[in-house]
Amino acid sequence: MVKKISIITPSYNQGKYIEDAILSVINQKYSNFEHIIVDGKSSDETLDILKKYEHLTWISEKDSGQTEALEKAMKLSSGEIIGWLNADDYYAENVFNFVNKQFSENNQDALYGNLNYVNKEKKIISQRVSKSNYIISNKFVSKFICFIPSTTFFFKKEIFNNNVGFDRDINYGMDKDLFANIYSKNFLIKKFEFNFAYFRLHEDNKFEHKKSFKNFIIDCKEGIKIFNKYSNVKFPNNKFGIIIYFSIRFFLKVIGFCLFNFSLFKNKTS
Repeated sequence: MVKKISIITPSYNQGKYIEDAILSVINQKYSNFEHIIVDGKSSDETLDILKKYEHLTWISEKDSGQTEALEKAMKLSSGEIIGWLNADDYYAENVFNFVNKQFSENNQDALYGNLNYVNKEKKIISQRVSKSNYIISNKFVSKFICFIPSTTFFFKKEIFNNNVGFDRDINYGMDKDLFANIYSKNFLIKKFEFNFAYFRLHEDNKFEHKKSFKNFIIDCKEGIKIFNKYSNVKFPNNKFGIIIYFSIRFFLKVIGFCLFNFSLFKNKTS
């Protein structure tokens, strides 16, 4: 069965990159899909590019940010499976066929896979894989670490009927909040060793913005808010809470890194 896949893309002034995202969807060679782009009234060449592709469903209007755009795109979607592709990223080949096969033959509610980091010239810099099965199987750990690259994430639309959705008060870590929300309701998420997508590193994306101290603090504060939403343990949302939260998150990432490298060593020696 060829399930309908809806790709939702929030966009704002990503005219330099968005055509790569659009073409990566077209080039999947998959018959049953739709691509929905919600643009925040871009002032660059984005709209001229969108008008070139008749298959797109798109709107362009001012919004409060990426979270609102994702909400709008979800409401417009009609597919059984949802994929979240940011405007400056793009898919690898044959992803939709792989996703359809897994949802048709297995019982997971959501899935994700490997992500390649590339520079502006599309040269691969590194690859992100899950550090350890412990990261994705432990509810306490999952509240600290955004373990799923959003561009590789596909999920059944029906889970949004179970009080799962986007929180408009979260404007920086909306991906972490969504995954924690899904995971807290015991939906089954599976990880696959498959190359799903390419995440482009450039001066305007969120990954680079995290390097500033101001955005680091925002990231930690939203992280605390997300943790408190899904946990009986509450962190104070002040300097003391930020220090504790960041320390635990850093410690867990170190553990994940060590476990991942230990598993690689074990596999090589066995």
